[in-house]
Amino acid sequence: MAKQAAVRSVDLDPIDRLEEKVALLVNVVTRLRTEQARAAEENTRLTHELDALRARLADVQGVNTELDALRHEREAIRQRVAEMLSHLEAL
Repeated sequence: MAKQAAVRSVDLDPIDRLEEKVALLVNVVTRLRTEQARAAEENTRLTHELDALRARLADVQGVNTELDALRHEREAIRQRVAEMLSHLEAL
């Protein structure tokens, strides 16, 4: 009878260890799923932020193009005014 109790406890030890390992694996899987969900949320947030920054960059590039055009126009006007002033001085 004592041998049967010893055999049963010996037979249950591997099952107990297996149960512990399964519990640890479940915890690891749960943690990994949580980390994956967090990473997916972060990825979505960063994608939206990147899209917004690209839109701002496009706006800035448009403004820079317009600014360059205005500078060229200002220079052309300066030249015309200088030419007009020289014509007026000649009179």
